[in-house]
Amino acid sequence: MASGSHGGTTRIGCPGPPTVTGVTSGPPVVGFDLDMTLIDSRPGILTTLAVLAEESGEAALAAPDLLDALLRRNLDLVLADRLPADRAPRLADRFRELYADIGVPGSSLLPGAAAAVDAVRRRAGRVVVVTAKFPPNAVRCLAHVGLEVDAVHGWRLGPAKAEALRAEGAGVYLGDTPGDMAAAVAADALAVGVATGPHPAPELRAAGARIVLSAMTEFADRWPEAD
Repeated sequence: MASGSHGGTTRIGCPGPPTVTGVTSGPPVVGFDLDMTLIDSRPGILTTLAVLAEESGEAALAAPDLLDALLRRNLDLVLADRLPADRAPRLADRFRELYADIGVPGSSLLPGAAAAVDAVRRRAGRVVVVTAKFPPNAVRCLAHVGLEVDAVHGWRLGPAKAEALRAEGAGVYLGDTPGDMAAAVAADALAVGVATGPHPAPELRAAGARIVLSAMTEFADRWPEAD
């Protein structure tokens, strides 16, 4: 597993080198991204795209690289780049409508996600999800996989993620994109990358990750109070 940039191992939730801020001695508040951090949403996204492509007749929705683009960026931004300006917003809304029924059932917990949440709970900590996903669909996905959290902040992208983390008092934020790492840094939270999405560990470190996990299964080993 990756260590902190000062050469030693930085344990999640513990005071590390002086440059790590936002970690307190009280009950922890740990933030998680959703897609490709806690859940594997790819099957549901693909199913929804296939139905939307057939329904709308938009060939761009069947592009083989579209899934990767959606995992890296916001749905509305990606569709705005690929579809006519007069159709992109409407099709983004339709995607969200379809996803509620046919995309959510395709979601599954990533290995170690439930154990990571349990590890925070054992310290009487709070678990918050901060995601770019449409809020009702984020809640539906969490319910589908049986993951209970204390708060969900949806439709958060870039600086808006940092605002949510600050509002919650999060000392740690785990995510799979460089944007997640930048948000953690901006919120003075410990940035923990999880290399389960489209971005490799070097990209996450370059964006500010102090720790990079190859999978969420490594979380409990880096959380010293976990039983």
